Amino acid sequence: MSQDYIVRAAAADGAIRAFAITSKEIAEEARARHNTSPVVTAALGRLLTGAAMMGVMMKGERDLLTVQVKSGGPIQGMTVTADSHGHVRGYAQVPDVMLPPKNGKLDVGGAVGVGMMNVIRDLGLKEPYVGQTVLQTGEIAEDLTYYYAASEQVPSSVGLGVLMNKDNTVRQAGGFILQLLPFTEERVIDALEKKIADLSPVTELLEQGHTPESMLAYILGDFGLEITDRIPASFQCSCSRERIKKMLISLGREELQAMIDEGEPVEIKCDMCSSAYTFEINEIRKCLDGAK
Repeated sequence: MSQDYIVRAAAADGAIRAFAITSKEIAEEARARHNTSPVVTAALGRLLTGAAMMGVMMKGERDLLTVQVKSGGPIQGMTVTADSHGHVRGYAQVPDVMLPPKNGKLDVGGAVGVGMMNVIRDLGLKEPYVGQTVLQTGEIAEDLTYYYAASEQVPSSVGLGVLMNKDNTVRQAGGFILQLLPFTEERVIDALEKKIADLSPVTELLEQGHTPESMLAYILGDFGLEITDRIPASFQCSCSRERIKKMLISLGREELQAMIDEGEPVEIKCDMCSSAYTFEINEIRKCLDGAK
């Protein structure tokens, strides 16, 4: 059972809404599944952490959020998907990027590089909502902060962090999202901006032993913080043998026949979680019977 969780909160008489998460197991699960290098673990871990909090902002049972980073850095891009129940999954295009440290820290911005961020919300309507912004730093937290301001006109502050152990496993991971609602008074905005300007990095707060609740209390304690919800969070993929089989059938008779003619079992790997599914020739023949 995952120990990761998200808290939802309000402050300043509802003028501020806030989310915080501990996501160490999510980031470590992604590292182990995709065998990512330290800098990719940090980049993907941050994006998974942010997306998990963004996911629980959605109301519908089946709502899905996808965040795509398409960039020119050596990672080339990342894709993560989250639902409204705290489940998140994702991968980096190039998982084994190695870069020298920058100012003594993992160079996430250098690994990601310049590019675009797409946020796609599938809320069960005819068309999904798509927001797109230019990456600001490639450090992910600043990019999500900018996305909210530019694409959704919601003044926000996003803090994300992933800290690695010497053996390249994940030591700490977590973050927060703070958002101001339209009626927020200027004095509240000024006081919050001052608090955020003096804030330690997320990884330092986690190393000091802060939980999602105490992290928000540390930031918003002077604003009348009220924790309203606690949601379990985990790395969880929706792939299955049955889904992969349907995908095989959708390839069509010609492609399936070519696989059968090769006479070798076919292994298909899920991009999101690296789970591998092997289909023997007789199974592919059954798929051929179901294909158009």
